[in-house]
Amino acid sequence: MPKPRESRPRICDYEGSNYRTEFWEAKGRDYEDRVERVALRRLLPGGGRRLLEIGAGFGRLTNEYHAYEQVVLLDYSLSQLRYARQHLGGSDRYLYVAADAYRLPFRPGTFDAATGIRVIHHISDISAVFSQVRRALVPGGVFILEFANKRHLKAVLRYALGKQTWNPYDPEPVEFVELNFDFHPEYVQQRLEAARFETEKRLPVSFFRLASLKNRLPTDLLVGMDGLLQLTGLLYTPSIFTRNIALGASPNHLNTPSLFVCPECGGELAHDSATLVCRECGHRWAVRDGIYDFKAPLDE
Repeated sequence: MPKPRESRPRICDYEGSNYRTEFWEAKGRDYEDRVERVALRRLLPGGGRRLLEIGAGFGRLTNEYHAYEQVVLLDYSLSQLRYARQHLGGSDRYLYVAADAYRLPFRPGTFDAATGIRVIHHISDISAVFSQVRRALVPGGVFILEFANKRHLKAVLRYALGKQTWNPYDPEPVEFVELNFDFHPEYVQQRLEAARFETEKRLPVSFFRLASLKNRLPTDLLVGMDGLLQLTGLLYTPSIFTRNIALGASPNHLNTPSLFVCPECGGELAHDSATLVCRECGHRWAVRDGIYDFKAPLDE
């Protein structure tokens, strides 16, 4: 039976937000964008069949996945995905899926890689999401995860000076604003291991995320220095990237043409005009403007 909606985790919804224009384009975050790309390129495999981009948003990083035959952009916001589709196009190489990461609407083992960058920051139950990602990956698949680090240097100094109440060394996550979480590196690694992932590498990123530095020093210089410092393993930066390998036996449907299953019950889906209909529970899911909408069934 489907899980009652009222008992499901809270979801951060960027629907209709100005995230692209106000957060990225108008706030001088070229440095953050570029150092995240440096880390991502270091961790990405050389290529593959199909990659799942969780929390793809407006497609900021999607062009980094050019070595994959197909990229599935997943986000909870239809408006962000509409912009991504306008920007990237509606070819078979890109699929756009509106869904939450707690109920991925994919057949097990349909991806050989997945990324989650600037998304776990908004997840209250990361164990549930990691399990969903592991189910979607083939054995040996790569999961590149970025998370906001609770134990970053500024938090350590503020705590030492008595200017911050929460302890950056405490392994439990801190929710400093509603649905905005910072995580301790060891807490994240333990949850990944429980979901059957082996962490191969961890990179500290954004050493110079300070307006005073970004306003005074050339961006090229800061990005170059950050790229070198990423190799030190000093996990005291605001952002940490990890490369994780899916362990254990599990299904491999990488070459199966049909990716989707019902997120409510896992049943097979049949196409019916502009909808997908579950053969098991009967729920109907819309396809809107080239976007597969699994946020809520049409019959609710």
